[in-house]
Amino acid sequence: MYIKQILTIFSLWLFTAAAAFAQFDQSHAQWTALLKKHVVVLEAGKASQMRYAGMAADRAQLKTYIDALAAVSEADFKSWNKNQQLAFLINAYNANMIEKILLRYPNIKSVWDFGKLIGNPFRDNFINLFGRKMTLDNIEHDTIRAAGVYDDPRIHFAVNCASIGCPMLREEAYVGDRVDAQLEEQTVRFMSDRSRNRAAADGKLEVSKLFDSSPWYGNDFRKGHKGFKTLESLFAKYANLLTDNAAHQQLIRDGKAAISHLEYDWGLNDARR
Repeated sequence: MYIKQILTIFSLWLFTAAAAFAQFDQSHAQWTALLKKHVVVLEAGKASQMRYAGMAADRAQLKTYIDALAAVSEADFKSWNKNQQLAFLINAYNANMIEKILLRYPNIKSVWDFGKLIGNPFRDNFINLFGRKMTLDNIEHDTIRAAGVYDDPRIHFAVNCASIGCPMLREEAYVGDRVDAQLEEQTVRFMSDRSRNRAAADGKLEVSKLFDSSPWYGNDFRKGHKGFKTLESLFAKYANLLTDNAAHQQLIRDGKAAISHLEYDWGLNDARR
């Protein structure tokens, strides 16, 4: 009996040790499989929608991935390189955002159906990460956007708020060894989407509300990170995507185009629509 107890304890120790030393899958293969299956790419890759009904059917797989994220300790996370960390955080945000929507799907038309003052989905402590409860805002504003850590304003084209007005949800996971190229592609996709960013007939820039000042994110593009010292420098870099008119492109490159902001569509980015 005593030997049997010793063997049982030893087996439990081996299991615990194996779990502790198991390495997190930096390819995020589980998440990629779900995204490839349920993200509908639109407008030649400039926009996307989510098949929430399909994701609901695969919710067990989604929860398995979210549990794998939650199992990563803060010490392990800090041992990774910056690109691996950033990819992890973006994926964690997007996966948990979808899980939040599924709590009410199909009886939800906007993320704000949860509430703004009471029930605010971005401030709800429903996420388990690094051994503590976190909110979506904690991941985005307190972690990804923390000064001096990642300093990459292009993350605003990657984190997805489950809304039509938001930059598209990417059809694959972000991964550390490609995250820079992925963020650049997301930027090009968003700047190419003339339903969100464009030059009007008079050359005036009509751009996403995302580029407005606080509480939006225009100021993130004025900090000099990734070469963007002004918001105008962002538009100048992608002027050819905003309009086909050569004169208007030059106006944008010269920083002389007036800027206005389009209304943000908070409707759910559901393929069912």
